[in-house]
Amino acid sequence: MWKEENDRLKATFKFKNFIQAFSFMTEVAFHAEAQGHHPNWTNVYNTVEFELNTHDAGGKVTDKDRKLAKAIDEVYQRMKE
Repeated sequence: MWKEENDRLKATFKFKNFIQAFSFMTEVAFHAEAQGHHPNWTNVYNTVEFELNTHDAGGKVTDKDRKLAKAIDEVYQRMKE
């Protein structure tokens, strides 16, 4: 689901509707805050797009990004069921 491109981890997640997408973003926000790593993301209706990289590492992809990506995947798997 995630692809590494231009020093970023990128992924797109689709949901049934805006409420489900927003609920996903809310839960991801708690994980991001707990990890001290905040994503660059966008939301349009039922679609949430992410671009992750670590500013402190010169804008490169690091284990910090991979850890947040894993948490995002876990939230998505739980919510899409």
